[in-house]
Parts: sequence; structure tokens; C-alpha cells
Amino acid sequence: MKTKSLIPVLMTCFLMGCGEVADQLIKTPAPTRPAGQKDVLKLTADPIPTVRVAFIGLGMRGPGAVNRMAQIDGVEIVALCDLRQERVEAVNKNLTERFGKPKAKEFYGDPESWRQVTALPGIDLVYIATDWKNHARIGVQAMKDGKHVAIEVPAAMTMEEIWELINTSEQTRKHCMQLENCVYDFFELTCLNMAGQGVFGEILHGEGAYIHGLQPFWPSYWNNWRMDFNREHRGDVYPTHGLGPVCLAMSIHRGDRLTRLVSMDTKAVGNPAYIKETTGEEVTRFRNGDHTMTMIRTEKDKTILIQHNVTSPRPYSRMFQLSGTKGFANKYPVQGLALASDAVDPEGIPNHEDLNAHSFVPDETRDALMEKYKHPIAKEVEEKAKKVGGHGGMDYIMDYRLIYCLQKGLPLDMDVYDLAEWCCLIPLTEISLDNGSVPVEIPDFTRGAWDRLDKVEFAK
Repeated sequence: MKTKSLIPVLMTCFLMGCGEVADQLIKTPAPTRPAGQKDVLKLTADPIPTVRVAFIGLGMRGPGAVNRMAQIDGVEIVALCDLRQERVEAVNKNLTERFGKPKAKEFYGDPESWRQVTALPGIDLVYIATDWKNHARIGVQAMKDGKHVAIEVPAAMTMEEIWELINTSEQTRKHCMQLENCVYDFFELTCLNMAGQGVFGEILHGEGAYIHGLQPFWPSYWNNWRMDFNREHRGDVYPTHGLGPVCLAMSIHRGDRLTRLVSMDTKAVGNPAYIKETTGEEVTRFRNGDHTMTMIRTEKDKTILIQHNVTSPRPYSRMFQLSGTKGFANKYPVQGLALASDAVDPEGIPNHEDLNAHSFVPDETRDALMEKYKHPIAKEVEEKAKKVGGHGGMDYIMDYRLIYCLQKGLPLDMDVYDLAEWCCLIPLTEISLDNGSVPVEIPDFTRGAWDRLDKVEFAK
């Protein structure tokens, strides 16, 4: 079956229901919340005027995070940890010489040295940027040791890890945020603001993806850990960049929730060929297909399509589409808006009389709309974010907002349930694929609280 034919087959079997496929829902029920434990929706903690941060993992993402945090007022970097001594020393040298900051405590060498860091007194936030397999266990221990945690994507790889993070956050009342930077990209932020103001009408369908040929980057992963995970596991193993911005725009666990998914994939060709070309190994077993597509249904009968491909020769794309009753937003490969004429406040919008939502608005109109509906957070920090950088500035906005909310004692923009919903595709798509692409239940990670809120609100 060719890749292009999968979408209609998937939609027909899953959304409409056909034969045995529609009846074979695999259940993954939420465990009962332990007695005395309550949800962490809109969780707040005491304000922390100066946030003392420890970093664990200084490979690909960690050094950039340290650089960004060093440029946020009210942050004190107190500890640096990595397996490799040279990485810790290089980051510490940069911290003192480039930014004039005090030297941080150093931890390295022992694979379990991170435990010394989470146990340290005088730390408010543990920032975790290790390999995937260690994200959740470090996060759980850090919360048990009394720290808030921020975990790079994906923060959890199994359902067991997801539930342990949820339960630990609920028990300790500590923040557990997944560091999903794509939520803070400028187009996505503006579309989130537009969605909140009803510009798209009711959003019925969203799309996201991680399509990124990683061949130039595979050698950068220490001990080849990322390729190894794709060899051993099947499904969408990196869903959060595509799913996160769409879920927020569609108010997931703020008035709606994900209920089921079904996944389909192609055979594995590109990555086995890469391994043979670079190492000479004849790969006889490679679990993850080149292209994976996953359809999701929500409680309120809306749909989401998420795709994953890290090997095909094609342009980078996170897809990002929102389709509503009054309008449409699209970022890749063409960035544009299509809106009905009654969807927007016409003041200051050129050509607003001609909007019909059946074609993209003219560039001049789009630019005016993007400026009119620019998210307040982007307005506040856009200039510095673009100067500091990190994927064009979105990484800085993510870190800035995390620190801002901790300093003010406000709820974080993303909570542990966002982490759970966006990461659960990793284990659940594998279940679907291994069972002939049958639907799989997505549990209610809030355990009944998903409709207590009615919209996404970033605290001010």
C-alpha cells in the first residue's frame, strides 16, 4: 500500500467504523487515584523570586538551555550534571566567562550522579535534558526530593512512566512541565490567541507532525541511543512537537479530551539503509517504519492527525493545521490563514471585505491579522527572544515563561496532563500497530477533571 493511500483508509475504518476494526478497541483504563491525592489542574506554588536551577544532561539540548537561563533575570544556576566531565566543565566555563555568573557545582562520571543533584538542598527547579530513557525516572525522583521539574521531550516513553509522573506531581504538589518549545513558536502562539478569541469558529480538526530527515544528526546522539530506540520500538516515538500546539488550540483537558487513536505505518527502509551505508551492518530487524500516521478522536467528536518521519528525503515539517467552522490556519509548507469575513474584527485589516475562507488571505491581510492577534507573551518578549535565540526564539520564550510563572507563583502554561497526553502516543501507537492498526483507548489522565476548565489560559 502506498503511503498516500493510508489517510482515507484510516479515516474510513476509524472515524466511520467498519467491521471488526471498529469493535476491537483496546482498553487502557486510568488507574484509580490514590486516596488523599487530588488533581493538579491550575496548580500553584509559593512564589520563588530567585529560581535556583540545576541542569542534568549537557549533551545536545542542555548547553543551550543553560545559556538561555543565564540571560533571564532572577535565575541562579547552581548545579551542572552530565556523564562526561568535559561537557560539565565546558558549560561551566561558558557560564562564568561569557555571562559572568558564579561557577556552578559540578557532577559527572557516575551514571547515577544525578541522584546527588536532585537531593541537594537549595534547588527549586531541576531541568532535565538527558537521553529519553532517563527523563521520567529523574523527574520522579526530583519531585520526591522536593523540586519542581522541567523535562525535555518526550518526557515519558511508557504508560508506567506517564502515570508515575502524574501520581508523583499530584502527591508532592510539585510542577512537572514538559519542555515543548513548539508551543511557543510565533505563528503557533498567534493561532492559539486567535483560537481563544473564536476567530476560527469551532475547531473541528487539527494536524501536526515531526517530519525531519535526521541522517546528518544521527552521529550526534551519544552511544546511538535515539537510533536504537527506533530499532526496538514501533510507532510515533516523537509526537509532542506536532501534537502539543494542536492540543492547546483545541483545549484538550480544558473542556475536551482525547479518547482513542489508531495508527498505521509503512515498512522500514530508510534507516536500515542508512545503517548499512554507514556501518556495513545488514539490518534484518528494524521495528519502526519510515512513515507513521495516527488519527485521534476526542470526547466531543473532533479529530487530530499526527505524522512521524525521520528518514525520508523531504522538507522539514511540523504540519500544524487548524480547521474550524470559520477559518483555517496552516504553517507548513506554506504559512497562511483562510478566514470568513465575519470571523475577525475588521478594524485595521485590509481587504477584510473579500475574505471567504476558501483561499488564503492576501499576504498584506495575513500580516495585519498576525499583528492584530499577536499573543501577549510574544509582544512582551519577542525582541529579546529573537536576540537570545533557540529555534528562532521559541526556546527562550519557553524558558522565560517557566521562570516567570515560578517567580509569580502562577500555574504553568503546560501541566503534567499535557505531558501525559502528548507522550502517550509513544506506547499507544505501538500497541495499535502491533495489533493490526486497531483503535486504542487514550485514558483520561485527569481522572474526571478534564471538563472543569473551559479554555486554555496562560497566566499573567
